[in-house]
Amino acid sequence: MSLRNSILIIAIILLVDQFVKIYIKTNFVYGEAGQIDVASWFKILLIENEGMAWGTKIPGAYGKLILTVFRILAVLGIGYWLYDSSTKHSSNYLMVAISLIFAGAVGNIIDSVFYGVIFDNSYNNLATLFAENPYGTWFHGKVVDMLYFPIVEGNFPEWLPIWGGHPFKFFNAIFNIADMAISTGVGILIVFNKKAFAKKTSLGTNETSE
Repeated sequence: MSLRNSILIIAIILLVDQFVKIYIKTNFVYGEAGQIDVASWFKILLIENEGMAWGTKIPGAYGKLILTVFRILAVLGIGYWLYDSSTKHSSNYLMVAISLIFAGAVGNIIDSVFYGVIFDNSYNNLATLFAENPYGTWFHGKVVDMLYFPIVEGNFPEWLPIWGGHPFKFFNAIFNIADMAISTGVGILIVFNKKAFAKKTSLGTNETSE
């Protein structure tokens, strides 16, 4: 796959990711009870993630800045990986996977870098795009999440030690389009590992023999 096609994939994912985030941010109140119940196992509600996956944070006054700078450096590395793979005519599996990971990472970086200075607060009111009183500063924006899949809800059996009788949900993570792109890209690398890292000539030989 050419680098041009990779850029097209990245652009489409970024456009969809940012459109959804801006729409949710300006039409939902943070964690409000009036969330959209698409189905019993799929809900849409607004939360904002200040740190890494699963709400993990780097402590300290500069924790958020360190995380954002790290993300930017990581994206630069992924971008080089994508360019280098295109020059080596790597497999389509690898090119698609890297494109998805790159797009997802950039999508969340946009939130971290810009959202703090273009949105006001989402708590108890709808956020305003290009607000006069933004909620944060440069590089201190919060990542917008909205996709929630509580596929199974219930209580642990009473006989289970420690957790017996306590409620549980599977799965209780709330994420966004960018997260989906990253997870899909990583999944491709894991599931199709041999094809992803096979040389183009090897792929052509295998396809011919089949």
